[in-house]
Amino acid sequence: MSEAPRPPIRITHHKPYLISFYAGREPYTRISRERNWYDDSAMALGTAMYAIHSGSEAVVYDTFASIPQAGFVRGYLERQGVRKFTVVLSHWHLDHIAGNEAFADCPIIATALTREALARHKADIQAGTVWGPPPIKPLVFPNILFDDHLQLRVGEIDVELRRRNIHSIDGCVALLPRDKLLLAGDTLEDPLTYMIEVENLAEHVRELNEMKRWDIARILPNHGDPETITKGGFDTTLIDATIAYVTRVLGKAHDADFLQGTMEDYIGPEAAKGWIHPAEPYREVHAQNLKLVHDYWKDKPLPEIAR
Repeated sequence: MSEAPRPPIRITHHKPYLISFYAGREPYTRISRERNWYDDSAMALGTAMYAIHSGSEAVVYDTFASIPQAGFVRGYLERQGVRKFTVVLSHWHLDHIAGNEAFADCPIIATALTREALARHKADIQAGTVWGPPPIKPLVFPNILFDDHLQLRVGEIDVELRRRNIHSIDGCVALLPRDKLLLAGDTLEDPLTYMIEVENLAEHVRELNEMKRWDIARILPNHGDPETITKGGFDTTLIDATIAYVTRVLGKAHDADFLQGTMEDYIGPEAAKGWIHPAEPYREVHAQNLKLVHDYWKDKPLPEIAR
């Protein structure tokens, strides 16, 4: 498997201090004809990376799905005068940490649980067997860890890092209080969440409901409709849509025809309101979600949140 040239990257200056970089959902040269997580997950779904910058400093939120992509972002910011970089990782999944090597000389911040997960899966990640190819080698680890909260400052911009058990137990979101803006990583995803840790779905819903009480006006997720991200992101109805999807999936997990439920069956009302934007690649994600939930919950009592 070869390293293809990076796909086109859409750059949007949202604020004088905030830039998004978006790749995927556009034609590009695959790195392999064979199925792999880079082509068939990260780029098919579309993925974003964010930079909060002031003067010669920048905090980058995640490092994209490849070293060439991350290197492009670093080079772009260096041309804007940035010389000091700090990386914040939203969680340990491959499409968020694959470009770490491009920032190997920089502070890399993550939750302690992110480092634990990377250490646990290191051999498989470097061998390309954790989710299949391509491998990430060398795997560059975070070197600054926190448990639940960490406060950063970039120039005059405050950044609050908060751990969330949503999508992944090690999740880290970045709240920018001045503009009531949330960089959500994969805790929120448009049009539907990618379920992996299905044993924790009830906790995910509880933490999503807590997130709704935060003082948020706009949300920028890592995966979602590129036009919506370019125009400034989502409002808090993205949280409502995520809660509704997870609750419906859990609530129907014991139904005889559960595995036949279509994406439209589960996100139709929220899509009709314009809260989310159905995208064909997510049809496969939805089917995988149902399979994982079915396999885990079929013989277990459903959690209270689903009743």
